[in-house]
Amino acid sequence: MSDLDLDELRAELDDFAQPEKKGGRTVRDERIIAGFEEIQRFTETHSRAPQHGEERDIFERLYAVRLDRLRALEECRSLLAPLDHQQLLVGAASDTTALSESMDDDELLAELEGAAGTTNIRDLRHVRTNADKRAAEEIATRQRCEDFDTFKPLLEQVQKELDAGLRVTRPFELKAEIEPGRFFIVGGQKAFVAEKGEVFTTAQGRTDARLRVIFDNGTESNMLMRSLQRALNEDDAGRRITEPTAGPLFSGATEDGDEASGIIYVLRSKSDHPMVLQNRELVHKIGVTTISVDKRIAGARLQPTFLMADVEIIATYELYNINRTRLENLIHRIFEPARLDIEIMDRFGNPVVPREWFLVPLFVVNEAVEKIKDGTITQYIYDPNAARLVKRAEFKGKVSGAE
Repeated sequence: MSDLDLDELRAELDDFAQPEKKGGRTVRDERIIAGFEEIQRFTETHSRAPQHGEERDIFERLYAVRLDRLRALEECRSLLAPLDHQQLLVGAASDTTALSESMDDDELLAELEGAAGTTNIRDLRHVRTNADKRAAEEIATRQRCEDFDTFKPLLEQVQKELDAGLRVTRPFELKAEIEPGRFFIVGGQKAFVAEKGEVFTTAQGRTDARLRVIFDNGTESNMLMRSLQRALNEDDAGRRITEPTAGPLFSGATEDGDEASGIIYVLRSKSDHPMVLQNRELVHKIGVTTISVDKRIAGARLQPTFLMADVEIIATYELYNINRTRLENLIHRIFEPARLDIEIMDRFGNPVVPREWFLVPLFVVNEAVEKIKDGTITQYIYDPNAARLVKRAEFKGKVSGAE
């Protein structure tokens, strides 16, 4: 390893090299314990210790390397012995420990920090070539997110909102932007900050906190806030994802002479489809048009978007100086949790899944329109279980606690 490489490794570990006492343990001790706890969770889930082998999952192989390092170092065994209720440390290290014999102290320390719980997503090094190092850095200490089904809908919804223009990406600027509920793009993946631990001050006088970050590939990491900050700064494509916004829905306040430029309409279907029959008072089509609603629904019984049936107009709301596309995307985002999952056949016998029908009571639609008018609607989403609009943060909390 060149002097330049060693200097880079020392620089990367600079933030973590000095011990900070917390409950009698250094920051490095806490990282080693966190890394060992991941191995313990794997062992508990699979009823065996992680093993080496090309046929093994990459995460298991990483845990196996980590366990070898912990077994090989006396200081780690002493630290972890009181926690080792599964007797993981009593086993012999595998032949792969020979790899460490070719490393100097700085390299071994860098590998240990990565293999034993470092939170920097660019720090795990357990092989010698630069290409292999970069591949390992990409996954670092990430592990499978066991409750990813809880977070997958949130990440998918963010992508829809990006596609619809309700969210945009901006260059990452400040550590203060890293808060629970925020989304980022790092390493080509969307990342959701699900949890943030207690803020502490490092020996260098810098504030930091432990995070739980969920990635859209189904993995998670308990990285430090400064590690995520560094990764975003070093990634040329790193971005923060803004909170949803309606954008320029309205060009200004209504004045004399203004003309209605958008109409929100609510329709009820006369279809005899079983799902519609069972929920007729709740099944509504919500859309936006710039023409008269009567013209919009002409020939409804021949159009799949109207469920191949006649419809009745339940409510209309005229809005002025409006960006129709943004408004429609916004409405559909709000009521996404209650979108009707229905498939019908068009007049040619082809299956069609209409996208603008929702199981929503009319009074909630009225409330949503009022919030559109006063500009607060972007803070809300529909909770189908409570049959009401709730704050987005409140809804996320319910989803996260559903497990």
